[in-house]
Amino acid sequence: MTPELKWLALTAVMTTVMWIPYILNQISVRGLMAALGYQDDPKPLDAWAIRLKKAHYNSIENLVVFGVLVLIAHLAEIHTSWTVLACVVYFWARLFHAIVYAAGIPVVRTLTFAVSWLCIIVLAGSVLI
Repeated sequence: MTPELKWLALTAVMTTVMWIPYILNQISVRGLMAALGYQDDPKPLDAWAIRLKKAHYNSIENLVVFGVLVLIAHLAEIHTSWTVLACVVYFWARLFHAIVYAAGIPVVRTLTFAVSWLCIIVLAGSVLI
């Protein structure tokens, strides 16, 4: 397995488990049965959980593009120090993005998103040039 595929797998796993904290908050705030059902007027989640849910959705949206580019690079046998670096940095940027988003730190949130976006641009450039 190439390093790029390893980091794609780690990013996918991270994105897959990112929902757990905000679902636990939902259970804590609303109760297990209410969390399992559909309420017309549910109790609001804690602010951090709402932000983490938004970060999770954003991670899913970006994982699609990141994953496609990593797979294209793999199929085209494009493997450089830049593609590896882009994948490593993307993973950490997305992790920090979720943490600072949940913590409500706006400027750092935007910077971590921008770093992950630049990693996608590096991958796109690697497969298109």
